[in-house]
Amino acid sequence: MKVHFIAIGGSAMHNLAIALHKKGFSVTGSDDEIFNPSKKRLLKYGLLPKTIGWDEANIHAGLDAIILGMHAKNDNPELLKAKEMGIKMYSYPEFLYEQSSDKTRIVIGGSHGKTTITSMVLHVLQYHKIETDYMVGAQLEGFEVMVSLSEHAAYMVMEGDEYPSSAIDTRPKFHLYKPHIALISGIAWDHINVFKTFDVYLEQFRRFIKCIEPGGKLIYNQSDQLVKEVCENNASPDINLYPYALPEYKIAGAKTSVRSEESYIPVSIFGKHNLLNMAGARVICNQLGVNEAMFYEAITSFKGASNRMQLIYEQPGVKVFRDFAHAPSKLQATVEAVKEQYPNSRLVACMELHTYSSLSRSFLSQYRGTLDAADKAVVFFTPHALSLKKLPDLDPDIVYEAFGKKELTVCTSNHELLRAVERHRAVETIYLMMSSGDFGGLEMNEFLATLND
Repeated sequence: MKVHFIAIGGSAMHNLAIALHKKGFSVTGSDDEIFNPSKKRLLKYGLLPKTIGWDEANIHAGLDAIILGMHAKNDNPELLKAKEMGIKMYSYPEFLYEQSSDKTRIVIGGSHGKTTITSMVLHVLQYHKIETDYMVGAQLEGFEVMVSLSEHAAYMVMEGDEYPSSAIDTRPKFHLYKPHIALISGIAWDHINVFKTFDVYLEQFRRFIKCIEPGGKLIYNQSDQLVKEVCENNASPDINLYPYALPEYKIAGAKTSVRSEESYIPVSIFGKHNLLNMAGARVICNQLGVNEAMFYEAITSFKGASNRMQLIYEQPGVKVFRDFAHAPSKLQATVEAVKEQYPNSRLVACMELHTYSSLSRSFLSQYRGTLDAADKAVVFFTPHALSLKKLPDLDPDIVYEAFGKKELTVCTSNHELLRAVERHRAVETIYLMMSSGDFGGLEMNEFLATLND
């Protein structure tokens, strides 16, 4: 089968391209910008476009299908040519469904935790040599790429997000997967540029539940009252419900252990939100033939997904964690988790306003109190990020007032950020760097050098 990717450079798109190439497909692609690690990976497999940019010549009668990425806009010349020629076109999630239509599909959804839960499930299945196809949103230790497709695996484990499928298909991705086993970890309003009100956002999860295959299973976080109500009120009578909750745990010497039957099992992860994620992953694995003892045997070696509470630097008296947290609920859960794990250390929480929602004045009030558990806090944003998203200028005083934290510094440049970090140094300090971006291009080595001065 010959497929062409319009916008092959995306984090999800390039992984799907590699997966299809490894499966024996003939794959081509185009994009107007491609950065690492996508660029390096595409080059390794001979899939990197020879020229950057869009070219109608890439679209021809020899193609069996087009896979359209979110980065491609409605007026993309290759998209227009493909429409004109009537070539079969798929969004990324549509094609994943096509490739897994004969498998048992497990889809993990929720406003937060879905990447971690998916990663945990994959780690456990790999540990016990249970073959599965998969799609996950972060790089995992022991997995070369984030998408795997095969002819023989019985399962397909997918992270299911609620963001639109493509420029010409506004349906949320997780509505297209039709899971046999579904999980919802939490619901907290996000993506306000797409979902204008909370109820519009909530409706996407109600519809996700309706997409579960007849006789399927719905696993849900009953600790979240909203999730509990949505799941129990919207699941059809033939759907089997499996609630999960926070397991019993203890912390000793900055190490977390979880109670299993009559003993405590040490784990590498920490924080209530991650322990809830682990509880959800355990219920999924139970449905796939992994009992509790097998699950805990495997999960003890799980160290987390890339940029999810990842320890990136450690020296006597200082630790630096990198986390993807950017939405209010994620931010608060991450900060509270680190403070609970290291109560005797000073916690300096650094957060970047990077997404459309976080940079919107109308949404900023949602962040009130989210950094309260930190001893010192820094919020960073750049005028460039506002310009890219076509948002009005943002006064640092507005940000300060929105978060409502006295010990807060607001920075708009890398220089200010580094000065703030240096100012907050203490004998025992934990630095928590939270963003879905890169702090305005800040080189992490430069940041770490500041700690060593």
